[in-house]
Amino acid sequence: MRIISTERSQVLAARISEKLGVPLAETKFTRFPDGEMYLRCGDLDDETLIVSSIVNNDMLVQTLLAIDAADRSRNTLVLPYLGYARQDRRFVPGEPISARAVARALSSGIERAFVVDVHDPGVLDYFGVPAKDITIAPAIGGYVGDLNLKNPLVLAPDEGAIEFAADVAAVGGWDCDFLQKTRLSGEEVRIAPKTVDVAGREVVIVDDIISTGGTLATAACMLREQGAASIHAACVHGVLASGAYTRLRAAGVSSVVSSDTYENASSFISAANAIATAITEDVHC
Repeated sequence: MRIISTERSQVLAARISEKLGVPLAETKFTRFPDGEMYLRCGDLDDETLIVSSIVNNDMLVQTLLAIDAADRSRNTLVLPYLGYARQDRRFVPGEPISARAVARALSSGIERAFVVDVHDPGVLDYFGVPAKDITIAPAIGGYVGDLNLKNPLVLAPDEGAIEFAADVAAVGGWDCDFLQKTRLSGEEVRIAPKTVDVAGREVVIVDDIISTGGTLATAACMLREQGAASIHAACVHGVLASGAYTRLRAAGVSSVVSSDTYENASSFISAANAIATAITEDVHC
């Protein structure tokens, strides 16, 4: 087996390589004068692990090219971050189901796929090959433990994310709750945990993705007003678009961390161990 990656997943691919004890194959990237993408892989084996986060359209094209470059081997595709996954249904007439379109395109030339903490596991059904979701909630729980907080409260940003937050909290046996929005008047809204009082508590808000951080920043301000001793934020996919990092810090969030599924300066948590374990277990099944 050899491992190759697209440009925005090089660090994670190297970490997976170390965990699995499988060598990396060098991949070179460039562009033609008209802007078209080009890549060239080094020597491959009869089995290839392709690691690619679809963080933008270029990475989607690079992934398709990488799969085709490895057409003489059995290919496993690891998608640490699956772009377009949140458009998983047709909300208004005339829209594409973008998650389905991308999954179908990526299914050609591979034997199986792995996605990390996909927003809706139903998206996996759109792949034309067996596809599995991998969670790194335990890794985020390990990070929370490393913060050495006193009796932390793990919060999900909404009820839909409570299962993920509960998995994080289970690592340390910490309290867990979700944020509930209550409209007090036509203009006034209160965001607070549904059941647990945050007064004096060190809070960690966890989620699968932080995109613009607007709602999270508003929640952080309100939690401060409710007496939270400190507020931290941790997520799997740190998109952090439109100034999200500074927005959260300005709102009083003490630390903002994410994983290397979406590689950036806040990627202090690695998905490598969870991915390597899932691949190894799948082979043994």
